[in-house]
Amino acid sequence: MAFSLGEENDQGMTEMNLIPLIDIMLVLMIIFLVTATVANPSIPLTLPKTTAEIQEPPPKAINVNITADNQVAWNDQVISLDELAKRLSEAGLAERKPAVMLKADKDAKYDTVAQVMSRASEAGLADISFVSDN
Repeated sequence: MAFSLGEENDQGMTEMNLIPLIDIMLVLMIIFLVTATVANPSIPLTLPKTTAEIQEPPPKAINVNITADNQVAWNDQVISLDELAKRLSEAGLAERKPAVMLKADKDAKYDTVAQVMSRASEAGLADISFVSDN
């Protein structure tokens, strides 16, 4: 004599119930986080004292942009080549000379780029970097 409750499915359960597994993992994660902060106390140290001087940070770099129509810009402000030479000379008088970041449009004339580099060199700024897109 056979008796059954509900529908007769011979397939059985096809999917695994993940909710108990997730609950256990959350509890384990909480336990791990609590014990990790308690088990790792800071190490008491007595640091040595030195007489070294604190160095000043390097001066901010000068951004010189050359557009496709050969306009020169100093930190996003369009200026003439004579004004550029004046500003580069002022920057060259500093004790710690700033770097010159040169961004030239690919359609800019080589002559304009050479003029900017020449004026930077005359001002004593030898650290010139070319900026490009990767």
